[in-house]
Amino acid sequence: MNKSIMIWFLWALVVCSTFAQEQETPTKEIDSLQTSMKEEGIVVVDTVKTKKNRSINPLAPSKAAFYSAVLPGLGQVYNKRYWKVPLVYGAIGAAVYGYTWNDSRYDRFRTAFKRRQAGFTDDEFYDLNGDGSGPDLETDDLQSQQERYQRDRDLLLLVSVALYALNIVDANVDAHLKQFNVDDDLSFDMQPYIDLDPVANVPHYGMTMTIKF
Repeated sequence: MNKSIMIWFLWALVVCSTFAQEQETPTKEIDSLQTSMKEEGIVVVDTVKTKKNRSINPLAPSKAAFYSAVLPGLGQVYNKRYWKVPLVYGAIGAAVYGYTWNDSRYDRFRTAFKRRQAGFTDDEFYDLNGDGSGPDLETDDLQSQQERYQRDRDLLLLVSVALYALNIVDANVDAHLKQFNVDDDLSFDMQPYIDLDPVANVPHYGMTMTIKF
């Protein structure tokens, strides 16, 4: 009985030793091959790849858009695009100034037109020279000027709203673009590689095509 147990024990020990040698052989072969390839300058690619950690804030575009909606140019400051702030205020300021100027001219001609229709001759456009020579601008001219400034005023109102919306869109898109991968190592490359099967513990050789975005 004890002799049979001893024989089985020796047989199991031999089998385990043989299996361990088979497991070590591919590993040693891979290690030696990787070492020789590295010495020759060949890149070895493992199946487990680590990616460069990039700090991405998914709420940054929403914050930038919100800030620009509250105060034009604030989203650009949040994105650290300070040079855009004068452009934002210059564009929106010019549109708003044009709107207010045309609105004031519209009000003046509208008031004069309404008084002229009512039969008064004391509006500011009746005697521009002050020589009492009669109306310098007829009623039809007042109506035409009134419609002209009203049209320009409404157009500049739309331009002001569009520029305000563009300011918000620019802050949102710029915040998105700042989080894109724009590293210098963007490339297209083909390299030989060794892939270690973690189950069978045997190497696989091949060629890999790498496109980095």
